Order: sequence, then structure tokens, then C-alpha cells
Amino acid sequence: MSAVERVTASLNTYRALPKVELHRHLEGSLRLDTMLDIATQHGITIPADVLRLSTLVQIQEEDKLTFQNFLSKFNTLRLFYRSPDVIHRITREAIEDAAKDNVKYMELRFTPVALSRAERFPLHDVIDWVISSAKEASEKHGVIVRLIASVNRHESAELAEQVAWLAADHVKDGLVALDLAGNEADFPSQPFYGIFKEAKQAGLHVTIHAGEWGPAYNVSEAIEEIGAERIGHGVRVMEDESIVKLARERQTAFEVCITSNYQSGIFESLETHPLTQMLDAGLNVTINTDDPSISRITLSHEYYTACEDLKMPQTILKQRIVAAAKASFIEETEKEKLVKQLEKDLKL
Repeated sequence: MSAVERVTASLNTYRALPKVELHRHLEGSLRLDTMLDIATQHGITIPADVLRLSTLVQIQEEDKLTFQNFLSKFNTLRLFYRSPDVIHRITREAIEDAAKDNVKYMELRFTPVALSRAERFPLHDVIDWVISSAKEASEKHGVIVRLIASVNRHESAELAEQVAWLAADHVKDGLVALDLAGNEADFPSQPFYGIFKEAKQAGLHVTIHAGEWGPAYNVSEAIEEIGAERIGHGVRVMEDESIVKLARERQTAFEVCITSNYQSGIFESLETHPLTQMLDAGLNVTINTDDPSISRITLSHEYYTACEDLKMPQTILKQRIVAAAKASFIEETEKEKLVKQLEKDLKL
């Protein structure tokens, strides 16, 4: 059997597993052929072939692996949100792609400000479009979907506040949490403290990107100052034992995205990713894709990387899938059903 065949056979093992995704960005989930369609329909000037378009919106082997380069892909992606139909389509397709990968439960996060910008759509319309499309695709493809509204550190607190209040109005529609994302290396989270506290009081859950491109301190800040129940990435927590202890005691869930962490330049190689050290330290780790289109992966690929490249035992992977369900922001009665079903299907 060739190496390629071995990888395929092994990848199929991971494809067969029921999955839970807690950290996937809608804006990082667009299909290349969909982008070409949109460009044709809306007269967007981009390279006319898939391979050349791919260099603008996906990480390439020859790319410099830095967070600046990773974030630059979103600059091109923001050109595509040209109509309500586009936003409906990309939402439906993101959920369809998850279903094909045997994802049973997904929290899909989206950035209303990013989706609204190209055509100056009202934020409340954008949120309504994503909610209605997610509901339709969830029912059609048999994936349980909840939504997370994301705000960026480099944008104003006023915009974040608008998104937070709109999100709070839609908790009953499956929009369950507020997320702070973007460039943590250059933009502090302090301006957003009050907004997230109010969001929590209004019934939203809180997840914060921290300890990805910024230091371990950002993880403790997210937990203690902003009220984070989960941490997006958080892989640099290992730089400070006292913050590891804090996160372990709180059982804060970490939404780890192995390939994305490597591609954005946090670690020099995949093999130096601290996933197994985080597990050994007793941290509540979950495995996710982040931006599957930008990284050119599926959640099956991430499971493969965790077990085959980072040598995490498959039994631990199965436990982490259930841990992700337990850390989800779904309603408690639904969560109990989801956990029971996963434990049965994974034979735990």
C-alpha cells in the first residue's frame, strides 16, 4: 500500500467518526467554486481560474506562515459578500460541508460587520439572513447548528455593542454566544470588557480568542476580566504554569485548531504543537477547524493530524469529541441528548 493510500485509508477512519465542531468561522468556510460564481455574477475582479484564486484566499505551501498572512486572506474574502443571496448560499454550504464530514453538532461563528461591509447592509438584516439559512440547512442536512456572533478587536467598541444587542435579541433563534476575535497581538481586549459582561447578563454565552498570537496572560484576562467560558485557541497558555492552573481549575474549554495554529506561525512545525502537553496538564481541550477553506482541511483532517502526527490515542480523541459536546453552548436538555448519543456511537 502506498503512503497516499495509507493516508486515505486512515483518513476514512476519522471521516466515519461523529464529530463536534465548536470553532468554525463562516467567513473562512467559502468554497472556491462558489467564489468564482459570485465573482462572475457581481463583476468582482479576481483571477479567473481556481488555482490563481486559491493563492489569494487559501494558505499555500510556499506562503510565509505568519498571522499577518493568515489574516490577509480575509481581505480578499470580504469582497464576496455582495447580496443577501450570497450570504444565504455560503451559510447553507458551510453547513452542508460539515454534514458531509459527519459533523453532528456545530457552532458556526460569523462576523456581522464583515458580512455587511461590502454593500453596507444593515447589521440586523445580515444576522437574520444567517439565522434563517442556518435553520434551513440544519434541518435539511441533519446537523444541529448553533450560531456565535463575532466582533473584531481592531474595530470600534460601538460596533461591537450593536452586534451584542442584536445577538441578545436572537438567543431564542439559536444565536447563543458572543465572540471576540481578530488581531490580539496589536489590539487589546480592554475596550470590550463591559460589552461582554452585559452580553452575558442578557443571556449570551462568551468565548474569546486569546493566547493565540498574544501571550498566556490574555487567557487569564479572558477568563477573569471578560467572563470567557471557552477560549478560542489558547495554545500559548502553556507559557505560564499559574494560568494553566487557573484554566484547569475552572475547566475552561479550549477550542484548539491545530492546522490553523501552525499556518498562522505560532509554532515552527506541526510536531511542536502543544496539544498533547495541554492534555497532559489536565486542560479541557477540544479539536476544531477554525477556517476550513483557508486552511484547506476538514475536521476529519484535524482528527487525523491529532492522532497520526501528534500521536494522540484514538480513545482520547473520542473522549475529546464528547468533551466538546459537554462544552457546547446548546440548551441543557439538548446537550444531555447529544452527549448520550455520541457516547453510544463512539462506544464510550
